[in-house]
Amino acid sequence: MTADSRLPAAADAASSTWDSTRPAGHDAGVPQRPAPAVEFEACHPAFALRALLAIQGVLTVGAGLLAQTWAQALALLGPLLAAGLVGTLLWLVVLCALRRPLQRAEPGVRLAAGLTLAGALAVLACLPLVALDLFAWSVPRALALPLAGAALAAPLMAWLEARARARRPADASARLAELQARIRPHFLFNALNTAIALVRVEPARAEAVLEDLAELFRVALAEPRPATTLADEIELAQRYLAIEQLRFGDRLRIEWELDPAAGAALMPPLVLQPLVENAVRHGIEGARGGGVLRVRTRARRGQAEVAIDNTVAGGPPNPGHGIALANVRERLRLLHDVGAQFDARRDGDRYRVRIVVPL
Repeated sequence: MTADSRLPAAADAASSTWDSTRPAGHDAGVPQRPAPAVEFEACHPAFALRALLAIQGVLTVGAGLLAQTWAQALALLGPLLAAGLVGTLLWLVVLCALRRPLQRAEPGVRLAAGLTLAGALAVLACLPLVALDLFAWSVPRALALPLAGAALAAPLMAWLEARARARRPADASARLAELQARIRPHFLFNALNTAIALVRVEPARAEAVLEDLAELFRVALAEPRPATTLADEIELAQRYLAIEQLRFGDRLRIEWELDPAAGAALMPPLVLQPLVENAVRHGIEGARGGGVLRVRTRARRGQAEVAIDNTVAGGPPNPGHGIALANVRERLRLLHDVGAQFDARRDGDRYRVRIVVPL
């Protein structure tokens, strides 16, 4: 009997035995790690754009409300917008420079620092206008400027804090989902029994299976990171699919079309593996004749595009619960904000997933 003929039987026996004997609470042995520091996104380009547009918009409305005529509004608008632009840019630069210490600080300290900085820079931004006689200086205005700067910065700081709070549960839920996928008994014991079946007849292939499995566990159990590269994610997906291809044999046909120029794009960790796992479980595994899984990457126009598509088994669609897709979409949004695109849909006899991120 050849090694390949023993693989399905060994895998099925192991998975059925495991599923019937595995005690509840089997994740209790996974070491618990403290939550990572809040990712304070003060340097994010989308945040800078929002801050500039919001403050300039508020100042424009303020000039219209304070002036009694259109001529007064236009005369007031120029200095206000100039001071607002200078102050906002200075605030963004200083806030970005202080990002690391602020990231380790308590939320109240971050808020106080952001508002104090905005108040001080509001006064500083108006000094050139005073020197050019474009802005009349008075004691009431000297007192009002810091308050106005802090008031304009308050909603922006609140938005940053909301983003930081949103990242933690999204990362935690995605990490839990990927740990469960990696240590899923069915996949784990199939991989181990694949290696066992190959040990005597093809020890080199058995060693490769164990190396791939060890790398999957190393990444799954590693400390959380805010981002990794597309090249690393592709390598991890290749290791996972190499194990599955040994089990499925000719039923799983994989096509890679990879553009090295796209490999430097930043991606959330553990984001591609659940997508290719979904393709195998819901598209290939249920098809009697197997199917084709295609992974393509390319770089164009300053963006990296990842396309994953697979043939779909006949009969009614089996999309699963959508947890993996929801996690991927949310984590891409948190990392790249409006710069990321994510689409997943069934197109005839194929299921297609497309990711676009800044390069």
